[in-house]
Order: sequence, then C-alpha cells, then structure tokens
Amino acid sequence: MSNSTHEIEGVLAEFSNPYELLKAAEKIRDAGYKKFDCHSPFPVHGLDAAMGLKPSKLGWFVAMGGATGAAVALLMQWWMSAVDYKIVTSGKPFFSFQAFVPITFELTILFSAFTVVFGMLLLNLLPRLNHPVFNSEQFKKVTDDSFFISLMADDPQFNSEKVKEFLESTGGKNVEELNADE
Repeated sequence: MSNSTHEIEGVLAEFSNPYELLKAAEKIRDAGYKKFDCHSPFPVHGLDAAMGLKPSKLGWFVAMGGATGAAVALLMQWWMSAVDYKIVTSGKPFFSFQAFVPITFELTILFSAFTVVFGMLLLNLLPRLNHPVFNSEQFKKVTDDSFFISLMADDPQFNSEKVKEFLESTGGKNVEELNADE
C-alpha cells in the first residue's frame, strides 16, 4: 500500500457516438461550464459551435507575422542596396523593388510559418507533457471507436459529485474521476 495522495483533476465520461457527444457538449455549454474538452477519433462537424468555442486568434497572429516578414525583407534589401553598399547594376536605380520580390516572398512565408508554430504552442498552452486523461485506461479507446468529454477541476462550477451526476444525465457512460499523483 502506497502513501501517495490523489488530487482530482477532472471527470471523464464516455459517449457512444458523435451525435451523443455533440448533444452532451451543448448541454455542458448551456449549463455554464467553461473548462471542458471533447475527444473523438475523428473530427466532428459542429463540435466547436456546440462547445461554444470562439474563432481562433491564430490567423491574425500569422497575418501580423507575415507582414513583419515582408517589412523586414524590404527594409533589409533597401538598406543593403540603396544606403549601405550602393552599386550601379545595368543602370537600374538603387532600390528596384521588382528584384526584391522573391526574397520578400520567402521571408513573408518564413515569418508566417514560425508564427504558426509558436502561436499554436502558446495558444494551446503547450508543451504539456502529460494530461490527466492519459491516466485513464478507458481513454485509450479514443483513438479507435470511443468519444469522451473531460470536464476539468479548475472550472469555477466544478463539484466532483455534481459533475458526475450531470455527465450521466447527458448520456455519459463509464464516468470516472481523473486523478494526478502529487
């Protein structure tokens, strides 16, 4: 017998099909819960709306990253050819933007790609090396044929017993607490 104590991190419930998952997500959203997630072996159309998720801000971050990349590329090339090291090439002006389009395009794509990667990590609160749902044996079925909802303990309305009863009332089966070793 070990002396380890367990802290409840959330509650996990299994659902039979995507329709039940969608309806349960709507009920959880309507009940005012905010810290929950739906897990499915494939994308379920309409699940974002059922969960009450807002559109991602990542697109705006990427647009700003791309604009920054284009500005950096044009400024760098202008400085190099028109200010720092002026060389007359075939009688063209020092700043001939047509020649700078390929590098500007490449830096726009590069800055956008880095913004996507780091923005996604930031917005998803990653890296998180382990999540309490991975401690559940039944959760292993999510990659094959099961659908789950996890409601986390840091939700302001969380009460373990009430949440278990609520998830069962929405059609959840095999409702279990998610524990983490301290």
